[in-house]
Amino acid sequence: MTDAAPHDPTSTPAPTGALDGIRVLELGSLIAGPFGARLLGDMGADVIKIEAPGRPDPLRTWGQAERDGHRFLWTVYARNKRAVTLNLRDPRGRELFLELVDTADIIVENFRPGTLEKLDLGYETLRDRNRGIILVRVSGYGQTGPDATKAGYASVAEAVSGLRHLNGYPDQPPPRLALSLGDTLAGMFAAQGALAALYRRSVTGEGQVVDTALNEACVAIQESTIPDYDMGGVVRGPSGTRLAGIAPSNIYPTVDGSMVVIGANQDTVFGRLCAVMGRPELATDPRYATHGARGDNQDELDDLIADWTRTRDRDELIADLSAAGVVVGPINTVAEMITDPQLIARGMIVDHHDERIGGPVKGPGIVPLMCGTPGSVRSAGPAVPGQHNHEIYTDLLGHDAGSTEQLRRDGVV
Repeated sequence: MTDAAPHDPTSTPAPTGALDGIRVLELGSLIAGPFGARLLGDMGADVIKIEAPGRPDPLRTWGQAERDGHRFLWTVYARNKRAVTLNLRDPRGRELFLELVDTADIIVENFRPGTLEKLDLGYETLRDRNRGIILVRVSGYGQTGPDATKAGYASVAEAVSGLRHLNGYPDQPPPRLALSLGDTLAGMFAAQGALAALYRRSVTGEGQVVDTALNEACVAIQESTIPDYDMGGVVRGPSGTRLAGIAPSNIYPTVDGSMVVIGANQDTVFGRLCAVMGRPELATDPRYATHGARGDNQDELDDLIADWTRTRDRDELIADLSAAGVVVGPINTVAEMITDPQLIARGMIVDHHDERIGGPVKGPGIVPLMCGTPGSVRSAGPAVPGQHNHEIYTDLLGHDAGSTEQLRRDGVV
């Protein structure tokens, strides 16, 4: 087996990916479900986003930058998708949707639980139509349990799961990350579940329901907080810029007014840090020689390292520590991050041709990289709702253009 060739960010990405030939129908709006569907599209799936006529996904207008009246969260969340309009509350719209189900492998929806059932489009109905269909359901609290029918947003999911309590400083209200973390975590677990269900279907021929909840996705990443409480009564709380008992692993000032993150909590890495500092004796000092001892003396160790780093220029400090094998890095803004040579070399900053402005918009690349069936950014989000109505209803499903036009006049599509 030979090593994969280095990624060439200037090359044209392959038009297909690992999920080439898989069709995904996306129902719902905003972040969690659309993000999960986007991940599948990044890997080559044909994602058809369905919006109600006259009620486009609000995500089309989200984002903090604006150009020509357009915002750009849509660009990266709706990339690699085709868009149709369809009124599921109209019997004709429901039947059109079932025709699409006949051609599909996965449905991703993030309605409030019970909504599909009210439309007579619950899993049993879908399975009767296509026994291999995989229904990926994303909601605030899951499809069952006492809170199932409650509306859910990422901010609340992060709070009720205990995740928000772990953020910030002990003496301050817990802040949120300036992203919808609960939504994106749920979208990632939804995509993961869809892939697992696809594999199982290849064995059994049967689809299934993948039930993903925002609050549960937030619980899933919390390391040992649950067993620590269960076994020792430990209620982990926020620890500011570091983790309690993990040292040294913190942010440290430099002479030019910058900050760097240094992670040297492993014994061998701590020894390397001490050598670069010109203080090799610290590695054998009983106060710092072991992981536990460094944790017990975390404050004084952080002060000692900070006294040294604030005499050093940031870039020189990073270069010296990196050369010695110490884990270190700058705290980049997005303006610095998008010029990072490593990210550029790996194709992690890519152009999306956004039809709305007629030009490129930079966005994140495809994760993970796959040497045999690489994912790709094949298109930015559809410029307008229903952009692919003719392509889907006429070319894919075989309806004549006249009947599709009548459905449009009737508000069905």
